[in-house]
Amino acid sequence: MWALRATRLFDGERVIERPLLLVAGGAIIAVRERGIAPVGVPLTDLGHVTLLPGLVDAHVHLVLPGDPDPVGAVDVSADELISNARRAANACLDGGITTVRDLGDRDYVTVGVRAESARDPMAGPQLLVSGPPITTEGGHCWFLGGAVTGRSALIEAVRSRVARGVDVIKIMASGGEITPGSRSWQAQYTVDDLRMVVTEAHRSGLPVAAHAHAVSAIERALAAGVDTIEHATFRTRDGVRPDPGLIDRLAAAGTPVTVTTGFSPEGPPLDAAVRLRTAAALRAADDMRRAGVRIVLASDAGISDQKPHRLLPFGIIRLVEAGFPPVEALRAATATAASACGLPRKGRVVPGADADLLAVDGDPTRDIRAVLAVRAVYRGGQQVRYFDPEKWHDTRSRRSGY
Repeated sequence: MWALRATRLFDGERVIERPLLLVAGGAIIAVRERGIAPVGVPLTDLGHVTLLPGLVDAHVHLVLPGDPDPVGAVDVSADELISNARRAANACLDGGITTVRDLGDRDYVTVGVRAESARDPMAGPQLLVSGPPITTEGGHCWFLGGAVTGRSALIEAVRSRVARGVDVIKIMASGGEITPGSRSWQAQYTVDDLRMVVTEAHRSGLPVAAHAHAVSAIERALAAGVDTIEHATFRTRDGVRPDPGLIDRLAAAGTPVTVTTGFSPEGPPLDAAVRLRTAAALRAADDMRRAGVRIVLASDAGISDQKPHRLLPFGIIRLVEAGFPPVEALRAATATAASACGLPRKGRVVPGADADLLAVDGDPTRDIRAVLAVRAVYRGGQQVRYFDPEKWHDTRSRRSGY
């Protein structure tokens, strides 16, 4: 057993001053306000920092390196794919992201990276993986190898992923922006198609995450009973058009909606059309929050040079800029995200939770930009990153990112 002290703690729900955490076996066994470490228990005092739960990024693509041409980026050897995924996983830890749900790879390479991170917490976050996303022939992200035709093929696609040991089934309910010829405002599957995939996945105990930009795809995914709706930007041919009635139905159903509107401020500038769509999607996200929809924040990292890995903290800032109170924005990337991913031991700093922790300079519950000032990262009770505030140098590994 050992103890950890900081100036304050956001435990996933509330702020605690001068917390003392007791950790054993990779888990938190006690959280005390202004407590004193038991005699003989080693104490680490991180000083003037705020402790947070390790961040949970519920939607990334580790095999995509943040290249302007995602189709070409995966037309590489298996060795290069897995190297990309390893680098991306390592970068996530640099940003305090201790849990990642990968929602689309090629050739199931993230299954192997998941095993590597399980063996070595220094290598990357705990991973949940989907393998190649299920899509239509020539549909969104067909280049990842998950395109199938016909209902029997949809059932077989689910079963083959179950056999490969995935944690979640990903299906493209609508088109998307990064695939030539695909249209994000068009649905790709009927309600019956989606419901069949959900039934088969649930039979094996797996959740279904549905990529859905189009209003029609959001409606169909909700009706089919998917477990999370990814993006939900309310796209139509004419732009972003939030549907108040659909928002109310999402809230009533309790279906988590994953918002992925963050971009790197150091990446190439967004063109005017994308800026307008993104601003409208952020307003829709705040409308959903106000209506009671369960909002999960994720990055969609890897899909372009505007979405590098380790992006999630910038997404938290964007939510606050859109109207989210800082605590709610933090919760969207911690407790709510963990719950949506089916991980009750993640996303909170409470007895019984995994000791996945992020220490930052400042107080992000008051100044959200403090999430960028990473001081230390713990995964399963092990310090996997430490950035010296005097030298701002990573004493554990090469610092990457922004």
